[in-house]
Amino acid sequence: MLTAETAINPVINPSDTAPRRSVLSLKPGDYGVIAVAAVLIMVSACIVYGGRQDALIFTIKGRDGTWTFPVDAREIVRIPGPLGDTLVELRRGEARILSSPCANRSCIAAGSIHAGGQWIACLPNNVMVSVEGRAQGLDGAAW
Repeated sequence: MLTAETAINPVINPSDTAPRRSVLSLKPGDYGVIAVAAVLIMVSACIVYGGRQDALIFTIKGRDGTWTFPVDAREIVRIPGPLGDTLVELRRGEARILSSPCANRSCIAAGSIHAGGQWIACLPNNVMVSVEGRAQGLDGAAW
């Protein structure tokens, strides 16, 4: 029961105020396990995020098939479509549509592509040009 005297002079147990030792104490083997785990984490990060870059290739798809070209190709490719032929130029690591029989020619206005994941399409003529391989750098930014 709490009285006025115990409230003013509470009895303090000396073991409650003594500094406590940590229950966790590391042994030499523990440091070895921590070191091995750190090395494994670094090696797995290098494997996942590092390594060689995938080679980039140009892929052109039309109604008659699919064509692939190395990124350093230099040629003009004629792709037949339902409206006529679409001309695709591959040069200096870039691809672009030179001419197309579509009405609005937005595929020509799109310009050239050069990084992995980029594409240009002429939907009315069923022609798609894309760069396949690992994308370089950021595509956009998020806030």
